[in-house]
Amino acid sequence: MVDLLELHKYFLSSHLKEGGVAADFTMGNGNDTLWLSRQVGESGHVYAFDVQAQALKNTAKRLREENAPKNCTLILDSHSNLKTYIKRPLCAGMFNLGYLPGSNKVRTTRRPTTKKAVCDAIDMLAPGGGLLIAVYPGHEEGFLEGEMLRATLSEYSRFRYSVSEFHIINSPTSPFFFLVEKSERTEFKEPGAKVNASAQKKG
Repeated sequence: MVDLLELHKYFLSSHLKEGGVAADFTMGNGNDTLWLSRQVGESGHVYAFDVQAQALKNTAKRLREENAPKNCTLILDSHSNLKTYIKRPLCAGMFNLGYLPGSNKVRTTRRPTTKKAVCDAIDMLAPGGGLLIAVYPGHEEGFLEGEMLRATLSEYSRFRYSVSEFHIINSPTSPFFFLVEKSERTEFKEPGAKVNASAQKKG
């Protein structure tokens, strides 16, 4: 049967490259951080965020035990502050929303900071970059996050981004994910857009 949390790596892998810059916006226990670290290699870099000190400890331990490339910056801060730390375009990024696996489930991601972080992460994508957002609708805030993200992502221009949603339709409480892919084109002209005056004069 389909495992969406494994399938999402398949979709994101085409955006990752040796030497690229990637981000794990919800570090947790470091599973995605480790995977991203190996994908971009020694010449790449991974930024990983979490607001819980235990997540950083768990992730640092995981990276050591797995002999991961020494290419990760672990950040004890909200992913909504990502632009404070990341100054280079991202080839890929991952959000695994919800609560820290193995925790008491009291502290979870919230809509206001999630929305800002996702929008800022999209803004940081390099041409051809991809962003994966896993949502857990089995609890109230997770369900509401999914509704909010669906509405927010649907507003992005289809000429600049491809936004897809993947879910199991006969299991409404199962995790699902959004995939945001930025066009490789660096210039855009949407249908109906006016040509500026300087361009007209050049013609």
